[in-house]
Amino acid sequence: MRHRIVFAALLALALPNGVALADEESETPETGLAGLLSAPNRKELPKLTLAAGAALAAEPMRLKSGSYYKLTVEADGSQELALEGAGFFRAIWMNEIVVEGIEIRPLGVASLEFDEAGEAEISFVAVVPGSYELKVPGTSGDLQKVAITIE
Repeated sequence: MRHRIVFAALLALALPNGVALADEESETPETGLAGLLSAPNRKELPKLTLAAGAALAAEPMRLKSGSYYKLTVEADGSQELALEGAGFFRAIWMNEIVVEGIEIRPLGVASLEFDEAGEAEISFVAVVPGSYELKVPGTSGDLQKVAITIE
């Protein structure tokens, strides 16, 4: 019995400092009901476009570690093209990839390949700070890659 009282006292001391609790039913946590993955917390990144001879992205991307993002990759079908970036994909926690309404929840990804025109939406949490790139495999030009920095 004494251990329960001590545990309850320690828990009571820890909760006000370490956990944000809603006092009323009308209050909601700042992150939303689904926590970090709530839609209002998701930031839309500029769309990446896979097209023969066209730039992949307009400018480099800067992400914040611990933030939730959605990245849309669109292929115009002009050529069979892929997007690779194993280092970047290892530096994020991927929630899902959505292709034609099908939600895929992968454990890991090395690349995405488009055999025809289409779109994939990747939702993820940036985790490991560093400099990364996504690029079209087998290319060396600056137009066919995008630099991504996680801060």
